[in-house]
Amino acid sequence: MSTQYKSLYRSRSNRMIGGVCTGLGDFFGIDPTLVRLGFVLGSLLGWAGALVIIYIIMMVVVPETPLELESSPVDDGLPAEK
Repeated sequence: MSTQYKSLYRSRSNRMIGGVCTGLGDFFGIDPTLVRLGFVLGSLLGWAGALVIIYIIMMVVVPETPLELESSPVDDGLPAEK
């Protein structure tokens, strides 16, 4: 019996600062823009210090997407060229 675990990675390609918000968005299956807006909203509500510390810790702890996963072909719906 094998169990597949979903891994959290920082994005190498779709990043604003460190790829943390894109990684969180991919992990939870939501748009990374919503995660970014959550960070901004949290900052406006007075949690800026804690969010900055959490973001920096995640930049250090969470690994970047492995090159094998990042460079995998994306199905864009177009027929494959032969």
